Amino acid sequence: MQRDQPPGVPPLELTGERTLPDVPEENYWFRRHLVVYEWVAERCAGLDVVDMACGEGYGCEVLARRAATVVGVDANPEAFEHARLKYTRPGVRFVRELVENYAEPCDAIVFLQTIEHVPDPEGVLRHFRSILRPGGVVFVSTPNVLTLAPPGADRSDNPFHLREYRPEEFEELCASVFDHVELFGVYHARKLRLHELALRLGWDAVHPRLRLTRAFYERFVPAITARDFKIASGPLERALDLVAVLW
Repeated sequence: MQRDQPPGVPPLELTGERTLPDVPEENYWFRRHLVVYEWVAERCAGLDVVDMACGEGYGCEVLARRAATVVGVDANPEAFEHARLKYTRPGVRFVRELVENYAEPCDAIVFLQTIEHVPDPEGVLRHFRSILRPGGVVFVSTPNVLTLAPPGADRSDNPFHLREYRPEEFEELCASVFDHVELFGVYHARKLRLHELALRLGWDAVHPRLRLTRAFYERFVPAITARDFKIASGPLERALDLVAVLW
């Protein structure tokens, strides 16, 4: 469960379907998502933005630092109620609705780490395009199956994912709906990059023998910040997540 929520805000339970802040064990995944929201927010200054499948709502708070208005859309009743009560910044509101049905015009749509969950991804993208104002833009992210799945496997064991994408497959999906597709990747940086290099040098064989595993990771994981990730244009085959900018 989430810790230390504001008075009157019911905490959400970590189920594996959504990422939550305020859960120390989930901090790696939360920060990995947060860096994308911060990157997108810098590109949404002064815009009316819709955060589709907004989940807990933390992304709406980040987007609202730069956007003119933000609407968070989510069909889950617990997530909707939590977000509505927790994130009350002026210009932010939440709507309980399926992303396929929400149809208020907007300048930008944000759809992060969700397209792998939907049965008709092309249909969802077409719907998004239909509600964009002229000159509007859509930001979509999804895990890169090349780095998410075990070596040699076609997909991960995440039971909530209906389809996972290689970079070229994700680009093909986006290009089937939008005229312009620009792809970026999320990568480890700073201490996560050092940890990645340590793993290559055999760290996983060392910490169990020294009985350091629990003590190390109980400190390391909560200390991860969004700055321990970076967004760059490639090489996409090594990206953790894929980020598409569509217009």
